[in-house]
Amino acid sequence: MLPSRRFLGRPGSFWANVRSISQAVGYTARGEGVVKVPSAAEMIRGMKNAGLGTAHIAAASGGLTSLGRELLDYFEYRSKQLNEYVEPRLMDAEQAEFLFEELRARLKPSCPLPMNKQRGAKRTPAFLTGIVNMLIEGSSRGHPCEYDPRQLTSFTRGGAPLRTLSRRVDGAFPSAVNPIAVWEVKEYYYTTTFGSRVADGVYETLLDGMELKQLRDDEGVSALHYLMIDAHFTWWKCGKSYLCRIIDMLHMEYIDEVFFGREVVERLPGVVESWLESVAG
Repeated sequence: MLPSRRFLGRPGSFWANVRSISQAVGYTARGEGVVKVPSAAEMIRGMKNAGLGTAHIAAASGGLTSLGRELLDYFEYRSKQLNEYVEPRLMDAEQAEFLFEELRARLKPSCPLPMNKQRGAKRTPAFLTGIVNMLIEGSSRGHPCEYDPRQLTSFTRGGAPLRTLSRRVDGAFPSAVNPIAVWEVKEYYYTTTFGSRVADGVYETLLDGMELKQLRDDEGVSALHYLMIDAHFTWWKCGKSYLCRIIDMLHMEYIDEVFFGREVVERLPGVVESWLESVAG
């Protein structure tokens, strides 16, 4: 999923209101299993209950200000994208394994296909990571790629380090030094709750995105930043609020594109083609 241009370039105060209202009114419609759209009354009441002002979103006439309407438009957009586009693309372990095996049989990959970190019967290939690796290898025409960088990502100027990210990413193209693109994979097929480890994965992505945005803003040096996530139960049944936060990060320009589940098959080959054009250019 790419961001909607309608919501790019919004100031930090816009996202402060998005987060505050989301926290105050909740992310999901109770009993309905969907991401909610707060009403104007809920937005105003939620802000008051949180001890925050409302004059900037509520007009004296009782309606919403222009900012209030923009916030409502965003909540409607976020809800529609998650309920109608994202949820159908998230896979469970069985679906991911089927897609993994289909691609392995068809592509006959030589790229790494790592195992997950589970034990016993849950010890299987890391399905989404393997799918991502196979699709990149199959589309990159033999171009070098670091599928599992064992070093921090660095950007240089004149050979000297300009910025080095705080943590290792899951993949870099073509190299962890001055990459065109970096990505992170968050797959949680066998978790039974949305625990702190999953939440930490979201905040790790936010940290990387903030560092890359600072590099772009301060030094004029860019690298594309992608997030790939999957596991229907973990993200949809347990983690809708974090899906909302991921959509927010996408529009805050901390991520260039998010791939939800089987969307990697739909989008990733074309994205890799754009990387090759950058290398050729």
